[in-house]
Amino acid sequence: MERDEFAASIDHTVLGPETTWDDVTTVLDEAAEYGMNACIPPCYVDEASAYADAPETIATVVGFPHGQHAPAVKREEAVGAWEDGADEIDLVINVGRLKTGEEDAVTAEIANVVAAVPIPVKVIIETALLTDAEKRRACEAAVDADADMVKTSTGFADGGATVPDVELMSEYLPVKASGGVGSYEEAMAMIEAGAARIGASSGVAIVDGYPE
Repeated sequence: MERDEFAASIDHTVLGPETTWDDVTTVLDEAAEYGMNACIPPCYVDEASAYADAPETIATVVGFPHGQHAPAVKREEAVGAWEDGADEIDLVINVGRLKTGEEDAVTAEIANVVAAVPIPVKVIIETALLTDAEKRRACEAAVDADADMVKTSTGFADGGATVPDVELMSEYLPVKASGGVGSYEEAMAMIEAGAARIGASSGVAIVDGYPE
């Protein structure tokens, strides 16, 4: 994998509860300079889409971080983000409904968002909270809802991306490995396990680690 291709697989991310516009512009500048994508809070998407030095792809989150918004709220949040200029949506599933066997509700909620926006939807399943059987059911729901990708984590649960989880999830859809990936070596381990995208707040360090 060439350096440019590697950098383009990174979603350079800032999503903390204290994120400011200055934090966002730093991430946008770094993403543009390094050839990465940016993943930012939805409240800043409108400003970011008009920012002169924004990277080519701006992603944002919906139902973040716990996934327990009402389905209609998630749909409207996704539509609003798209109208503000988002290029991709990272949607958090309702883990509670998945765990109680309500896969039809989980699938319908994802499908409602997918149908509402003409941009890629990545489905965050929060692997640290799921058994392997539940991870498979979550991935099946994403497939049935015609989502574009599945994503391991929000970064707000106790645990992040692991090689076994990426291997399991890649049986269903392209995978975004997110949560705890902080170095080139860790990112490559995820890519070798089947990840198509890496979500990380350490995007600069990860790309700087690319061997010359």
